Amino acid sequence: MDFLNTTILDNTISRWLIALGLLIFVGVVLRLVLRAAVRRLRPVVQKTETRFDDLLVDLLQKTRFIFIFIVSLYAGTLILDLPAAADSVLRGFFIVALLLQAGYWGNAFVEFWVRRTVQRRLAEDASMATTMSALGFVAKMAIWSIVILMALDFYTDVTALIAGLGIGGIAIALAVQNILSDLFASVSIIVDKPFVIGDFIIVGEQMGSVEKIGLKTTRVRSLTGEQIIFSNSDLLSSRVRNYKRMFERRIAFTFGVTYETPTEVLEAIPTWVEEIVSSAHDVRFDRCHFKSMGDFALIFETVYYVLVADYNVFMDVQQDINLGILKAFEARGVNIAYPTQLVYTQSMGRSDT
Repeated sequence: MDFLNTTILDNTISRWLIALGLLIFVGVVLRLVLRAAVRRLRPVVQKTETRFDDLLVDLLQKTRFIFIFIVSLYAGTLILDLPAAADSVLRGFFIVALLLQAGYWGNAFVEFWVRRTVQRRLAEDASMATTMSALGFVAKMAIWSIVILMALDFYTDVTALIAGLGIGGIAIALAVQNILSDLFASVSIIVDKPFVIGDFIIVGEQMGSVEKIGLKTTRVRSLTGEQIIFSNSDLLSSRVRNYKRMFERRIAFTFGVTYETPTEVLEAIPTWVEEIVSSAHDVRFDRCHFKSMGDFALIFETVYYVLVADYNVFMDVQQDINLGILKAFEARGVNIAYPTQLVYTQSMGRSDT
C-alpha cells in the first residue's frame, strides 16, 4: 500500500493506475460500441428508403482508432494533477484529433453525397459522374484546408503562415502551370460540357468514344481498341467534332456516266435517283444534279440526309442507294463511267510522182 501512495510527478501511483485503467476502459468501450453499432445498423439501414441512416453508418465507420485513443487518453488524464504545460499539450492533442476526425467525417459526407447523386442521376446525364467527382474533389480540398489551418492556428500564427504561403504559392504556380492549366481546363469541360462520357468525338486525326474525363487528362477509346489520352488543355485548344450530338447526317456523293449517254437519259437520271433515295428508310432527299463534265465521265452529284446519327444506319442506306442506282442503270442500259483512254489514229495517204 505504501508503494501505491508513492508520488510521481505530483500524482500517486494509484492515481496513475486508475488513469491507465480509465484510458483502457474508455478506449475498449468506444471501440466495441462503434463496431457493434456499425455491424448491427448496416443490414437495417440497407432496407430503409431514407438516406440519413446510411450516412450515419458511414460516419460511424469512418471514426479512426487514433481519435478513440486520444479521447481515451484525455479522459484518463482528467483525474491527474498535471502541470499547466502538459495539460495544454494534451488539450492541444485532443483538439487536433477532433479536427482531424471532423475532416474524416466531412470526407465521408462528401463521398456519400457524390455516390448517391451519381447513382440517382447517372442515367439522365452521363457527365454527372465527372462533374460530381470534380466537385467532390474540390469539397474535400476545402475541408482539409480548413482542418489543417484550424489545427495550425492552435500552435502558431496562421496569418503570417498564410502570407508566406501566398508568396510561395506564386512560385509553385509558375512551376506547375501546365498542371494547373489542365486542371482549369477540366473545370471548363465539366461546366461547359462540349462533350460528356459516351460521346464519340474526333480531335484532329484521332477519334473514339470518351471513357473518362479526369482532372488532368481525358481518355478516349478509339475504334481500333486502344486508349487515347489527351491532356485537357490540348482538347480545349483543339477543334473537337462531337458526333454524338449530331441529329442528322448530310451525305453528298457523286457518280459518273459515259459521254455516250443520250441527252434524254441524262435529263431523267435525277428523277430516277430521287425515287431510289426517297424509298430508303430514315432518309430525306435534297437534290440530284448533273454537276459537271469530267475528263472521262459526266458527273452527277446527289445530296440527302440520314435522319438518325447512327453510322451503321448511314452505311446501310448508302449501300441500298448504290445497289438501287446500279440496278436502275443496268435495266436501262446506262453505263457507269470509269477511266478510259481513246487513241485515234489517222492514216496518211502517199502518192508516187
